[in-house]
Amino acid sequence: MSTAGSAAAATRAAAIALTAAPLPRVFVVVMENAGLARALRSKPIAALAARSLLATSYHAVARPSLPNYLALTSGSTWEITDDGYYSLPATGLGAQLTAAGIPWRAYMEGLTAAGCMRSPYPYALKHDPFAYYGGACPSEVVSLEALEADLGRDTPNFVWITPGLCHDGHDCAIDEAAAWLDALVTRITSSEAWGPRGLLLIVWDEGDGGDANLVPLIAMTSNGRRGEITTSYDHYSLLATIEDLFRLERLGAAKDARPVAELLVLD
Repeated sequence: MSTAGSAAAATRAAAIALTAAPLPRVFVVVMENAGLARALRSKPIAALAARSLLATSYHAVARPSLPNYLALTSGSTWEITDDGYYSLPATGLGAQLTAAGIPWRAYMEGLTAAGCMRSPYPYALKHDPFAYYGGACPSEVVSLEALEADLGRDTPNFVWITPGLCHDGHDCAIDEAAAWLDALVTRITSSEAWGPRGLLLIVWDEGDGGDANLVPLIAMTSNGRRGEITTSYDHYSLLATIEDLFRLERLGAAKDARPVAELLVLD
């Protein structure tokens, strides 16, 4: 059987298995502005990749940041080509999870009582895609400070984490961001929330120029899988994967995207 045929067969088998499997717990951390090669030159990131699944042919879909965040959460860039604010239809992954009764939260570093539209640095509205759908943040968007307590009790099935503008690597050195990321990963994987069918996805929104938008996708599973994923994927693939794991209808370009087959079986 060809490689393409094997991948298709694996995807079909995984889809069948998903119908009977309990819901997973999925964590997504979005980092900033580093292509695959530059990210892996950071020792903490390389170490994380070495003990995980690493996709080495994974691409962002746009520039600058905002359209990539929208692609990851709605399957569309909405033809946006800047980082401005736009009130979009009340759709997206968060709305899907809410409608399906699946607990979720998005944790934003730097979010204050001023809210998602007015919180100061290091929070960045352009890195909070949930604020765009319906023109306001849903109640599930909270400060990152709430994560510690949530990891020790009723952790949502879907957890999105946006670091602030330093810790995501946007404004600070990549090694500083990597050290923060490594500490975050340790907190998650050593917590009560990291149990069977756990999946931690670390993805970069876009490259840093001259890299064809080839960015890392690092996937840690609670059953300790590791290795290289060489199949070509992108942000729409990742959204399709998450939606398939939660048995949700695929949105936008995710409908025709190839899900990351290696992540559809978590047992």
